[in-house]
Amino acid sequence: MSGFLIALLIIGILLVVFISIYNSLVRLKVLVRNAFADIDVQLKKRHDLVPNLVETVKGYAAHERTTLENVIKARQMAVQAQGPDEKMKSENVLTQALRQLFAVVENYPNLKANENFIMLQQELSNIEEAIQSARRYYNAVVRDYNTRIMVFPSNIVASMFGFKAETFFEIGEPGEREAPRVQF
Repeated sequence: MSGFLIALLIIGILLVVFISIYNSLVRLKVLVRNAFADIDVQLKKRHDLVPNLVETVKGYAAHERTTLENVIKARQMAVQAQGPDEKMKSENVLTQALRQLFAVVENYPNLKANENFIMLQQELSNIEEAIQSARRYYNAVVRDYNTRIMVFPSNIVASMFGFKAETFFEIGEPGEREAPRVQF
């Protein structure tokens, strides 16, 4: 009888460990989704701000049509992007287009002094900081989640229930790491 109780006790302990590991994986998965949703909120703010920024620049730099069109196209792609991977790629394109726009603005002192432009630029700067903060948090949660599904014994539970590694929100193309070049 005591052998049966010991076996039952061991099975009970293993079951509690199994449930604990499963619940921690679920919690981390929810944190990953929540962290990406936080990024999405900041990206929406940026998407809403970009048309105002483009309209302000249009008045001063009308002959910079290509740069302005690139920003508008990049914004549209970012707004329409579905899923984390597609959003990450399109947001990197939008970031590059905005860098190009601000590089062009450097050649227009009157625009740089315009109150509306200064306000929009400051607001975009604040949003960009919030996006960077949200990305750092998201990447930290993804790191914790990915680590958890790879280490023993939680990797066994993760594989049993189909937990898959998440993608980090990072710069994808080597060219996106470079400063934009403006040529006239």
